[in-house]
Amino acid sequence: MDSNCPHNGSIHCGDCRMNALCLPIALQADEIERLDRIVERGRPLHKGDYVYHAGEPFRSIYAVRSGAIKGFTVNNDGVEQVTGFYLPGEIFGMDGIGHPNHINAAISLETSAVCEIPFARMEELSTQISSLQRHFFSLMSREITNDQQLITMLSKNSAEERIATLLTSISARNARRKLSGTRFRLPMSRADIGNYLGLTVETVSRVFSRFQKLELLDVDKKEIEITDFDRLKAMANT
Repeated sequence: MDSNCPHNGSIHCGDCRMNALCLPIALQADEIERLDRIVERGRPLHKGDYVYHAGEPFRSIYAVRSGAIKGFTVNNDGVEQVTGFYLPGEIFGMDGIGHPNHINAAISLETSAVCEIPFARMEELSTQISSLQRHFFSLMSREITNDQQLITMLSKNSAEERIATLLTSISARNARRKLSGTRFRLPMSRADIGNYLGLTVETVSRVFSRFQKLELLDVDKKEIEITDFDRLKAMANT
């Protein structure tokens, strides 16, 4: 396997192309090495593979190195509720902080690679490296903000506003990874998008078609090109 391949489990934190997102910039080389020693890198996950199940003991948080991960819960009636989508460089698994077990489950949406960071060792290292502790608090704050944004998104009246908000969010997250913010592939299905946004699959498909007719997007299955970002963003902020 190519040493630069993001699926490669032998890549270290200092060499990973996602380190600018996962790691605090202030970390020194020796501190990165100390963090690297606690990070566990397993084999690539295939589509449908679980990172962890709901109810499993909480031991670690995770960083996406490549691919995409879906977080979700299942209620007592067996109905799934998507709680989030995680892209390369993003941290997930923090639903277990403050609980003995994970509240959500996490599953791979496509071939993916993740870094597992044992939480107890992360806590211990954070007390020794102040910049790492600040970065970890920042990650927790971002997770809270994401939850609040979802609540705000679901409070929007129209399906168009919800989908526009999701697309501009993915655009911004891609831009943080130095990727195109206007041309990208959606790793999740229309059904997952609908579940996440509280919409039917038919409504999601209808809105994508409407956005294409309005010349906001070019849509080819999961391939998206935002052709009028300003109008889409204005719709998201309505």
